[in-house]
Amino acid sequence: MTRTETSDAPPPSPPAGDGPSGRSLSHGLKQRHLSMIALGGVIGAGLFVGSGTGIAAAGPSIVLAYAASGALVMLVMRMLGEMSAARPASGSFSVHAERALGPWAGFASGWIYWTLLCVAIATEATAAANIMTGWLPATSSWMWVALFMVVFCGSNLAAVRNFGEYEFWFALLKVLAILAFLALGILAILGVLPGTEAPGSDNLTGQGGFFPTGGDGLIVGLLASVFAFGGLETVTIAAAESEKPVSGVAKAVRTAVWRIAVFYVGSMLVIVTLIPWDDKTVLSGPYAAVLDHVGIPAAAQVMNVVVLVALLSAINANIYGASRMSYSLVERGEGPAFLNRLSPQGVPRYAVVASSLFGFVAVLLNFFWEDTVFRWLLNMVGAATLVVWGFIAVSQYVTRKRLEREAPEKLVVRMWLFPGLTIVAILGIIAILLLMLREGDTRTQLAFTGGLTVVLALAGYVRQRLRPHLRNGAGAGTPD
Repeated sequence: MTRTETSDAPPPSPPAGDGPSGRSLSHGLKQRHLSMIALGGVIGAGLFVGSGTGIAAAGPSIVLAYAASGALVMLVMRMLGEMSAARPASGSFSVHAERALGPWAGFASGWIYWTLLCVAIATEATAAANIMTGWLPATSSWMWVALFMVVFCGSNLAAVRNFGEYEFWFALLKVLAILAFLALGILAILGVLPGTEAPGSDNLTGQGGFFPTGGDGLIVGLLASVFAFGGLETVTIAAAESEKPVSGVAKAVRTAVWRIAVFYVGSMLVIVTLIPWDDKTVLSGPYAAVLDHVGIPAAAQVMNVVVLVALLSAINANIYGASRMSYSLVERGEGPAFLNRLSPQGVPRYAVVASSLFGFVAVLLNFFWEDTVFRWLLNMVGAATLVVWGFIAVSQYVTRKRLEREAPEKLVVRMWLFPGLTIVAILGIIAILLLMLREGDTRTQLAFTGGLTVVLALAGYVRQRLRPHLRNGAGAGTPD
């Protein structure tokens, strides 16, 4: 068994060669942790707040936009799940890309994702601090940012089960919040809540029709919805440190369909059914607007609590994901060697600290150079999610062919209607990238992200050429 080919049963002792003194990453995540990480990973602050922009742009047709982008995400998740169930690895898609396409692909996709997560840590910590200073105006943002970074860096340094426990409870709160929202929304649509009347289809068709802004608005809504699906990759990274990696990730992937349908498409349908799409309160906070509509006291503050939980969950998950990705890259010789250190508990502590520090530096850039340096960082990762999805799709196509030929028994999870839906997913990703050229902001993001991708791919290729002894997948487990 190679280092990243993990069986369902945790090994009695870490395999040699996984880290200093023969140590390896721990298997401290329980099945309940993995299940809740998968369940809560699709519920982020982007859904609670950012969806207002999509509704304002597309009107009721935002439901179709989320259904289309959700379908693409389900295909990507299924492809990633197939590879991760066959060969669980803390580097997830970066390891799969290296095995399928070569070290340059693992290098580029891994460091793009690491940069994306670290910049996300900065934006999420700043947003969480703004909520806290709104409640406690006598405090300063930097105090809250420092507190959040210390708490979550410390929890990730202690043991992987700490990350799992934090995410379990954060995810549980998010899931309960979205289910409560959906329940109240459905009751309001039926007109059975006190003080509410059934709206019928008035808001769906009576404010300019189902497509009030035409095809252009639908496209803007589609682009807005695509980037709300961040965080799904974390479960495949965490699976490598769980008690039963193969069955755990397989279960998580198989439930992705109904999670996306219920949480995203369902909540969008509730919002545009209950409230006119062009209501100004929808743009500032669609979920708070619905809660206020159904008579929930202090609806805005209730949603602030939910959004704060989502932001803290994201900070915790992104520090974890960034540290594991960077550690995996270093283990494969694609990063600075000093990060290749494990604590006695099997935690890559130097990678955790480095990822946290980069995130904190990005916070400082946001405070002092928000419109220059930090804006460049945001633009560089603006389309990074799509780049990662592209690597996943192409890697799965190559990996599936190889597994069918050499190790079909490893296909515990199978991509639907392969290769047809894999090709559909690749074309869908390309189509969204082309649609980004239509808008000024997204066009700028595409240019910056494209530049970063090219630079990293070239750097990875040069490293690969300078190290001819590396074969595809070397350092990440012997190819089957």
